[in-house]
Amino acid sequence: MPVLELTDVSRRFNPQRWVLRKVSLQVQAGERVVLVGESGVGKSTLLNLCAGLDVADEGDIRLNGHSLRGLDDNELASIRRRNLGFVFQAFHLIPHLHLWQNVALPLLLVGADEGSARRAAVAMLGDVGLADRADSFPGELSGGEQQRVALARALVHRPALILADEPTGNLDPQTAAAATNLLAEQVRTRSASLLMVTHSAQAERIADRVLRLTPEGVVAA
Repeated sequence: MPVLELTDVSRRFNPQRWVLRKVSLQVQAGERVVLVGESGVGKSTLLNLCAGLDVADEGDIRLNGHSLRGLDDNELASIRRRNLGFVFQAFHLIPHLHLWQNVALPLLLVGADEGSARRAAVAMLGDVGLADRADSFPGELSGGEQQRVALARALVHRPALILADEPTGNLDPQTAAAATNLLAEQVRTRSASLLMVTHSAQAERIADRVLRLTPEGVVAA
């Protein structure tokens, strides 16, 4: 069974403007899929639909076997918290929280106690090379280090699928390459799947498949 399956998914912002038309794709367990495409073609919209942060006008999206069609906000949030991890271009770390607290958030949201969440968060920070910075704040880190924290947060609760939206877009080429390799390594280690939107040729090299989103749907790149 695919971890993620989209069937004829369409989204429009008004009656005259379709952003996505009849998009179908699958991401299998353990698969790393990179999605490329021109600016404005709807790549970020597609990720938002996969996460249940936006609602398709047509078609069906299934995450780990659960259809997102017709679910209310609480049901979507529950599925999202247990099945998904997110990595963004802008990191989205909470500046007044220590690094371990940022990483522990997904665990706390699914009911873990603070002690076990902290231990798991510190261990995860160790996996991305930042165990000794657990009590630091995001503003004390470089961009590459902040992206490593964001990756730790995305993976700490062992989600089935990581959604990554231009995760290296704010990094210099050398730091971006290191972050991309770390993302691939950590996703593989945890047997997660990955759907990443990117313009980075370096990021494409870690993919099992590269797909292109076009106004007519998804095609092999």
